Formats: sequence, structure tokens, C-alpha cells
Amino acid sequence: MRRREFMTFAGGAAAALPMTVLAQQPERVRRVGVLMSLPENHPDIQARVPAFVQALGRLGWVEGKNIRIDYRFAASDPTLFETYAAELVGLAPDVILATSSSAIAALRQQTRTIPIVFSPVADPVGQGFVQSLARPGGNLTGFTNYDAELMGKWVQLLKEVAPSVTRVAVIFNPDTAPYAPLFNRAIEAAAPSFGITVTLAPVHDDAGIEAAIAAQAREPGGGLINFPESFSVTHRDVIVAAALLHGLPQIGQPQLTRAGGLMSYDLHIGDAYYAQAAPYIDRILKGASPADLPVQQPVKYSLIINLKTAKALGLTVPQSILQRADEVIE
Repeated sequence: MRRREFMTFAGGAAAALPMTVLAQQPERVRRVGVLMSLPENHPDIQARVPAFVQALGRLGWVEGKNIRIDYRFAASDPTLFETYAAELVGLAPDVILATSSSAIAALRQQTRTIPIVFSPVADPVGQGFVQSLARPGGNLTGFTNYDAELMGKWVQLLKEVAPSVTRVAVIFNPDTAPYAPLFNRAIEAAAPSFGITVTLAPVHDDAGIEAAIAAQAREPGGGLINFPESFSVTHRDVIVAAALLHGLPQIGQPQLTRAGGLMSYDLHIGDAYYAQAAPYIDRILKGASPADLPVQQPVKYSLIINLKTAKALGLTVPQSILQRADEVIE
């Protein structure tokens, strides 16, 4: 073979080789970390994680094919949040899903560069997680469920359903609700216009919950506000049982209302709590920056009334409230 012909052949083969090799190589597997607030065996997790995986699948991201998802379940334990945040960041994922303020706070101690999508988180601007809803800046963006002003609506609704309430105790765990000062100020600002005084009741365990609720029941006119947070959901059975035992009307999250609490006014999203983050994760995996993805706000809230609990408490729910309710439990 002449040298010129050999060079032509070799050059053509070299040009063709990368295309052949590229066609034969499998697609690069991307890595997604997920830091959950609830325990792995919690019913909400059992419903929401599959919905999240399916939402990613509809966007072309399939576990075992082109994506790997690493889960950590902190079960509202501050120490586990820190431990699992470090573990996930150590895996060098392409993006992380955080499902609470505590998860974000722990992750921010570990990284300011790995993209983080939160879904959902209360008042991310007020907590200092993002610069603004429209332009988050930094490495975080996602979906919000509450802002402090919503707590004023909770006070109003509780008074409408239980007019005899003149005192409310706010049950929350400061370790898992770092936004507590924002929400407490909003509750304290709204309460006087409804003739209500406020007692803040920080708790950390079941015994603390029972003691705080028992203390609130020692005088007439008592009611409860249970913070929207993972601690309340994890300890819902204790909260609901103590509230019923002492005859106290209570407003909180839907999980509490379906477990026997009186009422809730909450983000209407169902099992899509984490699934709504899938499009943002998809965009980040394809090169988008979280700094440029605006934080999404809720488009609908859902009012749920547990009529069975209302009757047990001797309350007659106004017809105007029942007509506005999205769900009535009888």
C-alpha cells in the first residue's frame, strides 16, 4: 500500500473511530441525592417517593439506566440531618433534593456549589436560603409551601370553627422548624384581632408534647396551633390523642387532621410533594443553574375539616366553613 493511501485510510479510520466508540458506550449515569425529613417507613414517604421516581421517568431519567438516586431518611432527628447531609455531599451528586428547612440547613453546612432543589420549604426568602423568589442566586431553588402570613389565616380559621378559643398554644420543635421565629411573630401579630392570646410551646419529644397540651387545657378557652413541619407529622398520633383527651380544638397539617385532628389549611398537592421537583432536577441535569430557576409558589391551598372530631369536641362547624372545605371527614 502506498504511503499516501495508508495515510488516507488511517486518517479516515481515526475520524470514524470516535463516532463508533461513542455509539457503543453506555449513557453516563447521573447521581441524585435525596435528604428526606420523615422516616423511611412513614406512609407519606411510601406514596411520595414512587411518585418522584415516576415523575423523573416521564422526563427520561430511569433508575439503573441513566440515573442513580441515593436516599437518606433523617426522621426529624437533627443529628441525622447533619450526618446524612455529609454523606450525600461526599457522594458528589449532580443535584440534591431537600425536603425541609432542616435538610437545607444541614446541606448548606456541607456545600455551596452542588445544586439543591427543595420541595417544599417554608418561606425560603425569610429564612435566607435564597435572595428572592424570582432570582434565587446561589445553588438553591425549588418550591415553597408556606410563608409567615399564612399563619394569620390559621388563627382566623381556628377562631371561626371554635369561637370559644381565646388562648392558643403554638406547638413546635425549634430544632426541626428553624423558621419558627418568623411564623411565631405572624401568629402573635394576628391573634389580638381575634381576641386570642398566644403561648409559645417549644417541644422536643412525646413527653414534651403531652405536657404542653395538658398545660394549655388547665384553663378554659384553649386551642392549639401545630406548626407545619416534619416533627408534627412524625408525632401526629401523640398530638392528636393529647388534643382529644383534653378537648382542645387544633389546626395543623392534613396528616394530623386525617389522624383525628380538627382541621387543616395546607398546600394542595397530595403525593406530588417531591414529584413537583422533577422538572427542575431535569433542567439542572441538562445544564441549568439553580440561581436562574425561580422559586415556585403554591397555586392552591386545601381546607380539610374533621367533622367527627368537631362533634367529639362539641363544636358546630359553620355552614360557611363546610361549603368552603375541600374535604370533610365524617
